[in-house]
Amino acid sequence: MFPWNGPPKDASALLLLYPGPEGPRFVLTVRSETLPRHRGQVSLPGGALDPGETVEEAALREAHEEVGIDRAEVRVLGRLSPLDIPVSGFTLYPVIAVADRRPALHAADGEVERILEVPLREMLDPSRLRRRRAVREGIEVDVPYFDLGADELWGATAMVLSEFLCLLGWQPPAPASDRS
Repeated sequence: MFPWNGPPKDASALLLLYPGPEGPRFVLTVRSETLPRHRGQVSLPGGALDPGETVEEAALREAHEEVGIDRAEVRVLGRLSPLDIPVSGFTLYPVIAVADRRPALHAADGEVERILEVPLREMLDPSRLRRRRAVREGIEVDVPYFDLGADELWGATAMVLSEFLCLLGWQPPAPASDRS
């Protein structure tokens, strides 16, 4: 059961793959600290669906608005599993797409603090998967995350990426533990 009134809202996110010098890359954003939800978190470009919009249309629109991706240069391949995100009241529909070349990227003022271009092969490195202890609503839990150096990829975005990596044959190791 969701902790808010009414049904969850539909949202979409784009996992865009494109060529890089060391193989395929994908785009992540670091959300602005001024946003009301998920400030400073690493995420895929995405957001709520507008009325009458398909999941794919929303993913492409949001990626264009947040990081400047040209929809005409992107081919949608399909969707991953929908993911309920109770903390924010959304059901997320991840969309996978490809581009033949690196897109011209620019961060939307007030929405995106930074753009991360992540080599896919780095995410397949078992040492990137880590875990730390955290307290959530008074309960201590293990939080798995991907170590991106200066950034941590966790939560719904990490779950989406994990599903995608597993489809590529990745077998997640037991996450290494941080003592922090």
